[in-house]
Amino acid sequence: MTETTPPQQPTTAKLGLTAKIFIGMVAGILIGTLLQLSFDDSGDLVFSVFGMQLSMHQLFVEGLFNVGGEIFVASLKMLVVPLVFVSLVCGTASLSDPSKLGRLGGKSIVLYIGTTAVAISSAMFFALLISPGEGLNLIAEHAYEAKQAPSLGQVIINMMPTNPINAMAEGNMLQIIVFSVFFGIAMSMCGEAGKRLTSVFDDLSVVVMKLVTILMNLAPYGVFVLMAKLFSTIGFETITSLVKYFSVVFCVLLIHGLIAYPIILKLLSGLSPKLLLFKMRDAALFAFSTSSSSATLPITMETATKKLGVKPSVASFTIPLGSTINMDGTAIMQGVATVFIAQVYAVDLAFSDYMMVILTATLASVGTAGVPGVGLIMLAMVLTQVGLPVEGIGLILGVDRLLDMTRTAVNVTGDCMVACIVAKSEGELDEDVYQDSAAGKEEESLGTIRN
Repeated sequence: MTETTPPQQPTTAKLGLTAKIFIGMVAGILIGTLLQLSFDDSGDLVFSVFGMQLSMHQLFVEGLFNVGGEIFVASLKMLVVPLVFVSLVCGTASLSDPSKLGRLGGKSIVLYIGTTAVAISSAMFFALLISPGEGLNLIAEHAYEAKQAPSLGQVIINMMPTNPINAMAEGNMLQIIVFSVFFGIAMSMCGEAGKRLTSVFDDLSVVVMKLVTILMNLAPYGVFVLMAKLFSTIGFETITSLVKYFSVVFCVLLIHGLIAYPIILKLLSGLSPKLLLFKMRDAALFAFSTSSSSATLPITMETATKKLGVKPSVASFTIPLGSTINMDGTAIMQGVATVFIAQVYAVDLAFSDYMMVILTATLASVGTAGVPGVGLIMLAMVLTQVGLPVEGIGLILGVDRLLDMTRTAVNVTGDCMVACIVAKSEGELDEDVYQDSAAGKEEESLGTIRN
């Protein structure tokens, strides 16, 4: 009797998460652009929906895309506070050597501030070389009202939470980090009670990361509506008038993310920069679409631990800290914008002024929250330090949204780069996971519907 093998089911190729996000992004850009082209001065197409007369702009841009995009970003932000608190408590409580926490903090802060100084220095160098503001007589459409930026001393004072619950409600990341570290240290010193509580937090960490996985599978749809809304409202005439400024900032961001980071990683850790950039693609696309380091934090943490092999004890500290104080992309914008505004207003800055810009912007990054557009507030402080008109910010407002997306992608890449360097120096990096180009792939497939 001969055995018959059952016919094999045909296998269909599955698109990875990165491909799905990219498709959603491109589709959103195309749809948004087509919608904007369909608008005219007399009004756009009108639809009748449930007896209501709605224009195409109201139906799609203000309705579907706005609501969908806001819900997607809110769902990401929903996880930020519990993720940071739970993971940081778990990581701190697991440290057997208390001095290790000091080493982690010292190395992370030095690397973050150092890369920020490099970022703004290179930005000002290229801006002075190319001179994007020479001969450009632009008039700001509206003055920018600067908010009062806190001093460095006040930033340090504000790091200590007076009410941890209130800090969590407001999303004050520095205060959450400080409280979480203290809470984790106290747990590690409480013997059996601390061990029981640690097991609870370990289980909470598993649940939170499962939520992250679920949201990752919804990302392509969220990215689609965010891109569609943005490109249906952005003014293309504004971009063309500021194309030189836009190009300088964009190119310096690419140079910093694709050249400076790989060099720093290779010199300080010996790890492969190519693998880092390859595995950062999901987090970078998330950051690009949300323009928020804080909103992207769950995805950045997932990338660092599951794909790059950074142990949770290191990732839970360096990644949240980086989303708060690592603002290399913002520093690049501030450097180019300062030179650009000075050239537009024909103000000659001395060498000491440029040094002041580097120092101010580097220190200001410590107090910069990882939310969209906050870089403009810090830019106002930088301009004031060197006597440039704050109203000049109005010149670049039109294109800042697109640049904000790019610089956020650079920021999260820097967060993971520093996490890898610190983890490697502390012996907390799983190099087998780092070297495995397929690491984390199984996480992407969870929650998806199989044929």
